[in-house]
Amino acid sequence: MSKKVVLITGTNSGFGWLTAKAVAALGHKVYATIRDTEGRNAAQAKALAAIDNITVLDVSLTDDTSVRKAFDTIIAREGTIDVLVNNAGAVMFGVLEGATTGDLQRMLDINVTAPWRLMKLALPYMRKQAEGLIINVSSGWGRFAAPFTVAYAASKFALEGLSEGLHYEVKLLGVDVAIIQPGTFPTEMSQKVWAGSDSLVAEEYQVIAEIPGKLIGAIGQIIETAKPDPQDVANAIVHLINLPKGQRPLRTVVDPSTGEITKRANDAVQIEFEKVLTAFGMEKLLK
Repeated sequence: MSKKVVLITGTNSGFGWLTAKAVAALGHKVYATIRDTEGRNAAQAKALAAIDNITVLDVSLTDDTSVRKAFDTIIAREGTIDVLVNNAGAVMFGVLEGATTGDLQRMLDINVTAPWRLMKLALPYMRKQAEGLIINVSSGWGRFAAPFTVAYAASKFALEGLSEGLHYEVKLLGVDVAIIQPGTFPTEMSQKVWAGSDSLVAEEYQVIAEIPGKLIGAIGQIIETAKPDPQDVANAIVHLINLPKGQRPLRTVVDPSTGEITKRANDAVQIEFEKVLTAFGMEKLLK
C-alpha cells in the first residue's frame, strides 16, 4: 500500500482524534488540524503530535488566511495532498425560529463553507496527479431534517449536496468524493451543542416544549442500548482510504441503531438520481 499525505480536520477529539491515530498507524503522513493549540486544546495537540506520522497544525477553519497558511505548509513539505477528511463540525439544537441569521450563518460557515475552503485548495493537486480522495463527514441528519436539529441538518444537507455533485464532476478525473453518515455516538461533540440566540422565541413553543427532551432521552437510550463505538467511524474512513480508486461508494452509513433507515433512503434516492442523470445526457458520469 502506497503511503499517502492525509489532512484531517477536527482532530482534538471524537471521530477526528480516532481517525488521525488509525490512519497514522498505517504509515500514512497525517496532518491534523486543531484550533487553539496553545490554549484550551494544548493538551490534546501535544498528545496527538507525540504520535508517529502525525503533525498537528493550528488552524481556524473559518479563516481564509489560517487555512491557506496550513495548506501551504503541507504542500511545502510534501508537494501534494492525497486525502482530505473534512471531519470538523458544530451542532445546534432547539426550535429553528430561535436561530438568528447570525446563528445560521455560523452553522453554515463551520459545516459547509469551511469544508469547501479545503476542497477548493486540494482539488488542483488531486486533479494534477489524477488521483485523490475527499471524505466529508456528514450525518444521518444529512438525509432527514429532524425537528429541533433543523439548522444542523440544513448544513449537512448542503454539505451532502456539494459532495454528491462534486463526486460526479471529478470522478473521471481520477478523484473520489465520499460521504460518511454517522448516527448517534458518544463523542465530545454532544457536549458542544449550542442553542439559538433568540431565547425569547422558545416561550412561544410551550405546546411542544416536552418533545425536545424526549428526543434527547431517545438519543441517550440509543447510546445505552446499542453502545455505538466511535472507532467504527474511524474504521470506515480508513476502509475508504484503502479501497482502490473508483471503487469507493458515494455514501457510507455508520449507525448500528437506526442506520438501516438511512441506507434505504440512500438506495431509493440513488436509483432515481441515476435516472435523472441519464435523462439529462450525463450517463457517462455513472461509469
